[in-house]
Amino acid sequence: MLVLLAGIFVVHIATVIMLFVSTIANVWVVSDVGKASVGLWKNCTEFNCDGDLPYAQEDALKAVQAFMILSIIFSVISLAVFVFQLFTMEKGNRFFLSGATMLVCWLCIMVGVSIYTHHYAGGENVYRKSHHGYSFILTWICFCFSFIIGILYLVLRKK
Repeated sequence: MLVLLAGIFVVHIATVIMLFVSTIANVWVVSDVGKASVGLWKNCTEFNCDGDLPYAQEDALKAVQAFMILSIIFSVISLAVFVFQLFTMEKGNRFFLSGATMLVCWLCIMVGVSIYTHHYAGGENVYRKSHHGYSFILTWICFCFSFIIGILYLVLRKK
């Protein structure tokens, strides 16, 4: 049981770190032609990330930014609640609050990355030839991990 709890804790911390990296890094769409990439915040060319996004004022991008920030907040809250419940909860109880908070994080990731996929992932808005960057892929990995962690928290009992 201790190994399972430690494993879930490590995966949860890895998910939080990957969410931070994927939200902060400007590598959601990468150009195939030159060394350029686009993220949620800036347009990067070569070694310069001072360029603003051409669609920075669109509501869809602002929604993606908000949902990704919310997913980080809910993931950190879920981790804190899990640690709190681990030391204060009676034996035999389930980690419902941790699981519910992590599933809200999962929902925020799903909404944010789905909006981004629908509006911007093709890269037509910035680059004619492009592919997905590591931030976009990390976000989908966090989507899977947060769902698995949330379900495990709901099923798991403290022994």
